[in-house]
Amino acid sequence: MRLALKKNISVFVFVLCLQISYTKAQDKIPQIQLEKNEVSTAFIEAKIDSIIAVLTLEEKVAMTHAQSKFSTKGVARLGIPEVWMSDGPHGVREEISWDAWENAGWTNDAITAFPALTCLAATFNPELAENYGFSLGEEAKYREKEVLLGPGVNIYRTPMNGRNFEYLGEDPFLASTMVVPYIKGVQDNGIAACVKHFALNNQEHLRDKINVEVGDRALHEIYLPAFKAAVQKGNVWALMGAYNKFRGQYTTHNKILHKILKTDWGFDGVVISDWSSVHSTKEAALYGVDMEMGTGTDGLGTTTNNHYQHYYLANPFLKAIKNSELSEDLVDDKVRRILRLMYRTNLNPNRTLGKLNTDKHLEVARKVATEGIVLLKNEDNFFPIQDKKGITIAVIGENATRDMTQGGGSSQLKPLFEISPLQGIKERYKNATIIHTMGYESGASVYDKILPANLDQDSLYVKAIEVAKKADIVLFVGGLNKSHHQDSEGDDRKVFDLPYGQEKLINGIQKVNENLGFLLVTGNAVKMPWISKTKGILQTWYLGSMAGHAIADVVSGDVNPSGKLPFSFPKELNDNAAHAFGQISYPGDGVNQNYSEGILVGYRWFDTRKIKPQYAFGFGLSYTDLKISDVKIDQKKYAKNDQIKITFDVANTGDRAGAEVVQVYVGKHKSKVERALKELKGFSKIYLDKGTKKTSTITIDASTLAYYNPEISDWTVEEGTYYLYVGNASNNIVKKIKFDLF
Repeated sequence: MRLALKKNISVFVFVLCLQISYTKAQDKIPQIQLEKNEVSTAFIEAKIDSIIAVLTLEEKVAMTHAQSKFSTKGVARLGIPEVWMSDGPHGVREEISWDAWENAGWTNDAITAFPALTCLAATFNPELAENYGFSLGEEAKYREKEVLLGPGVNIYRTPMNGRNFEYLGEDPFLASTMVVPYIKGVQDNGIAACVKHFALNNQEHLRDKINVEVGDRALHEIYLPAFKAAVQKGNVWALMGAYNKFRGQYTTHNKILHKILKTDWGFDGVVISDWSSVHSTKEAALYGVDMEMGTGTDGLGTTTNNHYQHYYLANPFLKAIKNSELSEDLVDDKVRRILRLMYRTNLNPNRTLGKLNTDKHLEVARKVATEGIVLLKNEDNFFPIQDKKGITIAVIGENATRDMTQGGGSSQLKPLFEISPLQGIKERYKNATIIHTMGYESGASVYDKILPANLDQDSLYVKAIEVAKKADIVLFVGGLNKSHHQDSEGDDRKVFDLPYGQEKLINGIQKVNENLGFLLVTGNAVKMPWISKTKGILQTWYLGSMAGHAIADVVSGDVNPSGKLPFSFPKELNDNAAHAFGQISYPGDGVNQNYSEGILVGYRWFDTRKIKPQYAFGFGLSYTDLKISDVKIDQKKYAKNDQIKITFDVANTGDRAGAEVVQVYVGKHKSKVERALKELKGFSKIYLDKGTKKTSTITIDASTLAYYNPEISDWTVEEGTYYLYVGNASNNIVKKIKFDLF
């Protein structure tokens, strides 16, 4: 009896001690949510430390990998929320099912589709980039996302890359300048921008296995500057790894890139894997992956029940820590970054409500579209086209009516509406007679498949010729689309020419109607042997919800085009640097790929090798006459820490308002290392009413004239003579000035 009583007392005391310990532990659990005045960096970092101290190892590991297609776990017992992400860079993607790529079937997830980033880059307008980012961030916030998976800043190396339309062009300075305000705009909403894909993911073909070999100079001078600007100037909160390898190691957990990002640049945000881009628990743990997404949920990996627990940063990570194969400090660092992300987003007490499909968002989308459209050719002032009675305008081409927000891979969108070019032209032209026919047809845009056309192509061709005969003016609306092997994620283009028999159709139309203009809808350069058959060409990109209205604005002259090409158009594919060195340079031999052109990417290649492009980087015409003159620099000699101030006049001598993008390039005379003839170092978009003139200034830090020196793993400013080039395109320089740097 006594023994039983003693045993019961012991049990009672043990339980009581447990309860006291639990109560004390509960008292130590920090308050997760902050007040509006508790947002200082020091306070938040201390709060994060206190949270990490009470998390179990299992809870910490669970935060570092996905729980669904687009979310990661929180910790319910502490009130730590989940993190929800969404594609994409030019619009918030529709809701995707929890564990499959199918549309979730929501009816309230339609959004504003903004122009693709090639168009944004073509505006050469950083202020507009911030408005773009802010509007996009508002929509992401309305859809209750924490991370927006964009922008993309991979460099346009080859026109065959299926994903170029998502990026900011071929020049690292332009991409760096445009990405920073985009990021700030998004993150002003308490939404994390996620700059991608880090790094060297400059083609889609074999992207998940190709090993890129590139020199240190090209790496740091061409392919990393936009990422660096995003981190150090944009203070971006998230960054996405890439699929490919770099020097034999996958880029998502690459030792070299990890050191550059988190040590050299001081990145304090989260690294998110691209979906299924992790291949090793140890490397992911050691080399910087903070959130692993997509592994095993797309049929390529583990397909057992509870597959999220089989991610490299799930049970294998937990086991490695418990077995002392990996340090718990590694998971603590990842959780610290994830919690920091939360305090910037869903735990931010100052975050306001979002907005969706507002008039302001549509206005920004239309403004970006009109400023990004590039006038490439305008023989006999073909554009603008007046709306007057008695004229018939034939709109011919599948792209006049094709949905351009569907397809393209992860950037596909579900807009509330999409104004087609035909609809926009019809609504703008009230007096002229508008007639339309397809001319050609391609199959529907789906991921990783080419679907056949349904209609007879010969019949479409014959009908197009008949319609062209009836018209005073023909607007051919063609180019590429968002289908596989066009402008789409997953693989690259197969041919440089226009697809679907468009060249034959252009030739046929021109034979019966010489008054032919081309509205080119692409995110890429195309071969243009048909240029002489057209009187006018507008590069119109993928313009999103307001596409048709923006195109009609420019075609009609309601808006004067001011866009400039963010990449070069080569005449022949082999004129492009990536294609000049054979298969090993592009697309690689199936295993390895050498960036044999080094630093000579885009216009740097054309300039230095004296190859004439079809259309040069920075090129774009106007409906008015704009002239740059009286270009001066403030000194003839500069120290390495000086600023170089360039002043110039821009005059509008035409009969309508317009805008010119003044571009400043710099080249080193007789450099001791290989250099491009010139590199973009500054630009400014100047708006002028008709008959007016403005004096403006562009300032360049002399330190930005440095080259990356592999011998010291750092930047070197070379002393000596330099040339400054000022113009409105890389091949249209109006003033060349010599100066010295000491």
